[in-house]
Amino acid sequence: MDKAQKPFVCWLDDVDQENLAEVGGKNASLGEMLKHLTNKNINVPIGFATTSQCYRKFFDDNGLRDPIEKILDQYHRREITVEDAGRAIRKRIENGVFPIPIAEDIRKFYRQLCDRYDMPNVDVAVRSSATAEDLPGASFAGLQETYLNIRGEEELLRACRKCYASLFTARAIVYREEKGFDHFKVALSVGIQKMIRANDSCSGVIFTLDTESGFPDVVIINGAWGLGENIVRGVVNPDEYTVFKPLLEKKGVVPIIEKKLGSKKQKLIYAFNEDSKVQNISTTAEERITFVLSDKEILTLARWATVIEKHYGYPMDIEWVKDDRTEQLYIVQARPETVHSIDQNQHIFENYHLKEKDPSTILTGLSIGSKIVNGTVKKIHSVDDLADVTGDDILVTLMTEPDWVPSMKKAAGIITDAGGRTCHAAIVSRELGIPAIVGTQHGTSVLKDGQPITLSCAEGDEGKVFEGLLDYQVEEINLGELPTPKTKIMLNLAIPESAFKWWKMPVKGVGLARMEFIINQHIKIHPKALINFEKVLQEHDREKIRKLTTGYKDKTTFFVDHLAQGIAKIAASQYPNPVIVRTSDFKTNEYADLLGGSMFEPKESNPMLGWRGACRYYSEGYADGFALECKALKKVREQIGLDNVIIMIPFCRTIDEAKKVLNVMKSHGLERGQNGLQIYMMSEIPSNVFLARKFAQYFDGFSIGSNDLTQLILGVDRDSAELSYLFDENNEAVIEAIRQIIDRAHEKGKVVGFCGQAPSDDPAYAAFLVEEGIDSISVNPDSIIDVLQAVGKAEEKLRAVHG
Repeated sequence: MDKAQKPFVCWLDDVDQENLAEVGGKNASLGEMLKHLTNKNINVPIGFATTSQCYRKFFDDNGLRDPIEKILDQYHRREITVEDAGRAIRKRIENGVFPIPIAEDIRKFYRQLCDRYDMPNVDVAVRSSATAEDLPGASFAGLQETYLNIRGEEELLRACRKCYASLFTARAIVYREEKGFDHFKVALSVGIQKMIRANDSCSGVIFTLDTESGFPDVVIINGAWGLGENIVRGVVNPDEYTVFKPLLEKKGVVPIIEKKLGSKKQKLIYAFNEDSKVQNISTTAEERITFVLSDKEILTLARWATVIEKHYGYPMDIEWVKDDRTEQLYIVQARPETVHSIDQNQHIFENYHLKEKDPSTILTGLSIGSKIVNGTVKKIHSVDDLADVTGDDILVTLMTEPDWVPSMKKAAGIITDAGGRTCHAAIVSRELGIPAIVGTQHGTSVLKDGQPITLSCAEGDEGKVFEGLLDYQVEEINLGELPTPKTKIMLNLAIPESAFKWWKMPVKGVGLARMEFIINQHIKIHPKALINFEKVLQEHDREKIRKLTTGYKDKTTFFVDHLAQGIAKIAASQYPNPVIVRTSDFKTNEYADLLGGSMFEPKESNPMLGWRGACRYYSEGYADGFALECKALKKVREQIGLDNVIIMIPFCRTIDEAKKVLNVMKSHGLERGQNGLQIYMMSEIPSNVFLARKFAQYFDGFSIGSNDLTQLILGVDRDSAELSYLFDENNEAVIEAIRQIIDRAHEKGKVVGFCGQAPSDDPAYAAFLVEEGIDSISVNPDSIIDVLQAVGKAEEKLRAVHG
């Protein structure tokens, strides 16, 4: 577009980012994509836009400035509320009249759009695009309005006036004043695009990073049936797909590392009546248990998103829709992500953690942010309930509304029944820096007005609400000041939800990812109960399993998919650094606690020394369960493509057991050395120490599990309170065993790591391991800083001694 001409209306593909002042952020972005990205096979609906010159001409010809200034003065003098001021201003704007030349231009472009689609009346989406919005650092969810399914010239003109009026909602007025924007220097462009029909298909939102941690290597896609406004406004809990960007272009892999089925109870569809052009209807039972996108469609959207991100040069927030007639996907909006992309403290890491151990959880949902806050419940049913919100209130509601923003920013936290990670409550909470838990489903019924609670978003994807005002700590860490020791410091991770939280930490991978935690928390069902679902289970167990495995005809596929996704999320967080995944190491009593497990587990008097670890994998009683574990591991490495996964076998008592387990794994397509597969062994039994040189023939590395090693060398039950004074990882016998493992492993050219708690608790223990030449130390996330510093000092001391 030639800026000198300053037209009132222009085609979107005639503008780009150079025309922000004329068409605002949304429309400039649409033009940018139409101009520069459609040649990369990204579908963007064509359309046109009114310009900021058009807006100013409308204002001048209707004499709107003086009356609006008077209304705003009344608000500033506190004679009226911001809501009253907004309503009065919007009414004046909506009653305005377009100058004849502008009205004719809008009609002409609409008719030409109809001609381009060979239709008498094209249904269009009419979107507001302010000249000061959608810039990095200046964006707000739902700040101006969008009107969908508009048909005909007069309806279009009316929708354009309503877009102008939406520049003066209460939230927009407050936002501009907080950001220092002059109300009359901000203008509004209206974008008009052909509606992509999604009555029987789907739409959603994409972020090109993890919205909670800022982890940059994933694309997060939300999707639901019908039009996308339901997701943005938090009306539905959408499906969520996580795609690993570094492997998107690798041939033969499908790098979808997580798929979460949303409840999707409603969908927004076309409607033609006086009150509304769209309406919400209930989804069918089949729609609720069906993912809205195929894997191919997920990957297409993820690739488009990465192309868009690369073009703009910063993380993006993108809206998409699938046409239910042509089944083609379209990008309908793209704007900068406005939280992590402008983070001025990239090297500062805040770690929140509760002081109280294992408090009782009364509610869960999706965590937004990573903070912990205390407060009292304040239930919000309408905007009237927001009048006296204070910093001690945690707002609890079905869903937030855009008009609530001025009051939301005063609250300590937010809890909603509905919504996903890209709903209004989530986006606003991130920008305001307020922790929120969305999609709890039952928050408004479980929590009571005035109830004291603690809201925690510090434990990964799952947000938790606890009864009472619990104590917590905030640790601020400057990552730039941490040492980088030669000894590899790695993470112990059990919960996939927390994996992305630690991506900034200067660690070299994951030294211990515990498979049994994923099974216990994500699957909850004994693998043999899934294998034998139709045979031996009692009906009440069958019913529970049916509920957990909704959408899965083959119940074992549920186990494989969920286990693979949990492993993949952990592996992706540290890629390409190694991630060592230990196969399941439940004891029989723990296996029995899984749903359906009691039917398949013997009762043992001493499960700690019983049927656990390697001996289960080749035994008749669990071999088919281990086959599912192998299938999940193979899927992670070969189908998803995360070949940084190393498999580790626990509690391998004898050389004969090592041979048997490796043969079983080979029969399931996991052959040591093939496709770069490495297999490690936990060193936690005295026989592992004595026969380390022989075990080294069968494994690529060792990891010392000091808890079991200590109890078996000293003959002390590690869980016994009465004998706790004897359980000592510093005992001379334990120290000597560790020294021997390290020496014998290195003698055979094998790496050896340590994944016990001792170096986390005692810097001197870390120094001992460094002196003995340990290759890696793997610790819990909350111990990383202390261990990094202890190892750094130990290495410095060794250099001083040995030069």
